[in-house]
Amino acid sequence: MSIPLWVEAIGVGAGFLGVIAWFPQIRKVWSEGKHEGISLPTFALVSASLSLWLIYGLVIKSVAMTLANIAALSCILAIIVGVVRLRRAE
Repeated sequence: MSIPLWVEAIGVGAGFLGVIAWFPQIRKVWSEGKHEGISLPTFALVSASLSLWLIYGLVIKSVAMTLANIAALSCILAIIVGVVRLRRAE
């Protein structure tokens, strides 16, 4: 199954927007040292969902879906690590 280039381009755009949406949260945790209101169970569930989407992207051989989910998982991991670090320091 070959995905048309224009369809992958839409996926890349959606993935890019989805990833940059996490940047304010990363900044809040890592630059400002704030973690109030961040639910680790919610982030764990989002990580599980993104992991399944990543597997799906690999199975259907979608470069856009694969890259977007790797990038989003990286952002989520950065937030989780930052929150855990801050909460342990309290």
